[in-house]
Amino acid sequence: MPKVSSEYFDNKRKMIVEAAYQVCLRKPAEVVTISDVIAETGMSQGAIYRYYDGLDSILADMVTKMRQEYSFIEDMDKIINDKVISFEEKTYSVCNLLAEHMETHLMDIQKINFDLGVLVINEPERGEKIMSQIKGDGNMDYLSKVVFPNMVIDALNKGYKPKDSIENICTYLSSSYTGIEKLCILGACYGDKKSELSVKPSQLFNTLAQTTILLLGGKVNE
Repeated sequence: MPKVSSEYFDNKRKMIVEAAYQVCLRKPAEVVTISDVIAETGMSQGAIYRYYDGLDSILADMVTKMRQEYSFIEDMDKIINDKVISFEEKTYSVCNLLAEHMETHLMDIQKINFDLGVLVINEPERGEKIMSQIKGDGNMDYLSKVVFPNMVIDALNKGYKPKDSIENICTYLSSSYTGIEKLCILGACYGDKKSELSVKPSQLFNTLAQTTILLLGGKVNE
């Protein structure tokens, strides 16, 4: 076999990752197979193994690519580091950004992330293998480890009296985000305009903002 350049090799890997992404848009990630990805690429089964050792390595690179291309960490940093706006304004701004991102990417990035979450729950060993190969910080990791704790600390620094422990409030915020994501995806897939599933992320995140402010001892407009 003739030797190929590193650029050629990298381009082939990018093409395979893009193929996996397109398949995951159509099918739950949990049921995607290497055969699905092979069919999407048009490559032979033997050829694809010259670039990846299996499906899970492909999925890991797919998530890495998603993290690089759809990160809102920089936008979050601007909000949480703003020294001028009030705690309440900061909370609404964070939730508005989350709502905007979810509405824009509900049935692509959010859907795939949700599917992968199901995979991790149902196949923990496989999920751990995929997660161990992913590079870079994810939006949800950043929210849980940096943004949500920062919001709590900001409230404390401004003299607010939280209604519960910092740990419990941060856990509530993280689980609420996951719940909103699940409800919105189910609504997009199965809901209709009259269904209780059919609700916009902006409505849910506005409620989350108000609840967060109240939990941390702030006040919301009546």
